[in-house]
Amino acid sequence: MKSPLLSLPGAVPAEGVDEGVAAHYGDLFREQRALADGTGFVDLSHRGVVTVSGEDRLGWLHLLLTQHVSELPAGQATEALILSAHGHIEHALYLVDDGETVWAHVEPGTQEALIAYLESMKFFYRVEVADRTADFAVVHLPAGSIADVPEGVVVRETAHGRDLFLPRADLEQYAAQAGPPAGILAHEALRVEQHRPRLGFETDHRTIPHELGWIGTAVHLQKGCYRGQETVARVQNLGKPPRRLVFLHLDGSDVHLPAPGTDLRLADDGQDGRRIGFVTTSVRHYELGPVALALVKRNVPVDARLLAGDTAAAQETVVEP
Repeated sequence: MKSPLLSLPGAVPAEGVDEGVAAHYGDLFREQRALADGTGFVDLSHRGVVTVSGEDRLGWLHLLLTQHVSELPAGQATEALILSAHGHIEHALYLVDDGETVWAHVEPGTQEALIAYLESMKFFYRVEVADRTADFAVVHLPAGSIADVPEGVVVRETAHGRDLFLPRADLEQYAAQAGPPAGILAHEALRVEQHRPRLGFETDHRTIPHELGWIGTAVHLQKGCYRGQETVARVQNLGKPPRRLVFLHLDGSDVHLPAPGTDLRLADDGQDGRRIGFVTTSVRHYELGPVALALVKRNVPVDARLLAGDTAAAQETVVEP
């Protein structure tokens, strides 16, 4: 879906997965500073919106998700994953229950596959699953924002800010009074700074939750009975994940950022060294300069200097080896 906010002054369309909303509105660093200061908003109306209603909704979702949601209080935000039978991450859901319906936003374009899976698991449970993407737009207000929220709008509040499930028809009117807009690139820069993984960016077809630090935030270790739980328990109790998420400080003298997928090598081995990981997301941060998230092999020394392509990189530990 193409957001009507792309008609705002200075809007430059995003590309790739985030196509449909603005990458920025003419001043990337100003937009980042505004979000960091708790002002403005981010148009995330390209994200999928899925609802689950019915009296069995929480107990049913509890059987399918990695998170403990059977007794989720109304208004309390959480996040959860759906795994394959082998424990690989397939979906990431950002949830809140309003007392009657569970609302979730998901990565753009993933809602159809998610709904297909959920529908296949309904059996005799009294639940209704719906794709509400056409009717509701996700709008993000940063932490500290004092922007008003229209009455009746479902809100998902976390330490990083508030996600509003806003009627799509009200998006332009709300934007006019919500403060300065910030593009998805500003939102991504703060996400990388906060070391928060994103499905399809920090994940590939074989990613397990332990590699990204999703244990605890999206995976509850004291619950079972979900697909992939055996892998989660085995790695948690008996082993270590094969890879780990790291935060990279990149050489600021390079004009270009290393693209997602760029190979990582040990700096001491040079560009002909063996591949020990890859860049997942790279951004320009208003204070930190060029930074990135990356996946590296678990046994890479935490103090090793790295090369991202031909760009020097120093790592910070996100997931312990």
